[in-house]
Amino acid sequence: MKKTISTTLQKILNDTEEEIAHEKSLQSPKRIRKMLNDAPPVNSFLKALTGGNAIIAEIKNCSPSQGAMRYQNVDEAPLEYKKSHFVKAVSVLTNRSNFGAKKGAKTLLDIRARVCKPILRKDFILEEYQVYQARAYGADAILLMANILEKEEIQNLSDLAFDLGMDVLFETHDPEELDQLPESAAVIGINCRNFDSNGLQPNSFKVAKFFRQWLGVQRDNSVNLSRFDYLRNIKSGAIKVAESGVTSKNCAQVFSMGFDAILVGTSLLMDKRGIGPALREFESAIRNNNAKPSVIPRLEPAAA
Repeated sequence: MKKTISTTLQKILNDTEEEIAHEKSLQSPKRIRKMLNDAPPVNSFLKALTGGNAIIAEIKNCSPSQGAMRYQNVDEAPLEYKKSHFVKAVSVLTNRSNFGAKKGAKTLLDIRARVCKPILRKDFILEEYQVYQARAYGADAILLMANILEKEEIQNLSDLAFDLGMDVLFETHDPEELDQLPESAAVIGINCRNFDSNGLQPNSFKVAKFFRQWLGVQRDNSVNLSRFDYLRNIKSGAIKVAESGVTSKNCAQVFSMGFDAILVGTSLLMDKRGIGPALREFESAIRNNNAKPSVIPRLEPAAA
């Protein structure tokens, strides 16, 4: 891992390492690798996103920045995602400590069976055990974060994922991180969440959550939408994914910038109208998007 990491992010990584150690005590690396023989076939994450205008819809019970999701929305999400023409893949967080996954990695199999679409394990992947575990429990792709992993780690973990038949979403937070990605990177994301060492202060997530839940402020102050501007630096031919801060009000603009997919979680899972109406609002915005790809609109912060 990189040495310069924010206090907030370091806590999440420490929690992740503790969970990995606990899971290893329950299922050894040898046992996990043996489970690969019974893993369900890979459902291509890459191919699912190739057509553009794709939503990668997320399932999580809570988040460090926004607190608890609306439990009715989480419960109804798999069925709504399964029915949606625009939801091409589902992002699942299995971390118990910070994202509330009660079943841990087993959540992957549960969601896969209910949505029948490619599953992305969107966790903080730090070591090979998690990659084997992801495939053993039915993940079709994993997330690798360039702001926490060294270039060699990204290469080794992605090579393993590819060897297991999975795809990789390579997540970046600034244009310099694009240079750390391997030539094989075919799906590249820009996450505008302020996880970087120069972004949030240690208690910024707590402050954002307090303002949202108790004072009724809807804007998510932990995202910086201007980061999407370095989209043009991503190599031609790669599937481009916009992560964090995308809402039904700005998703058409995001696609108009040239993104092929948007990864959406909080906007769907916290909507008080229910996840069905929230998802249909996204779908309507995408259908009605007539902006030309060459037009790069200025994104304004919207409700998260």
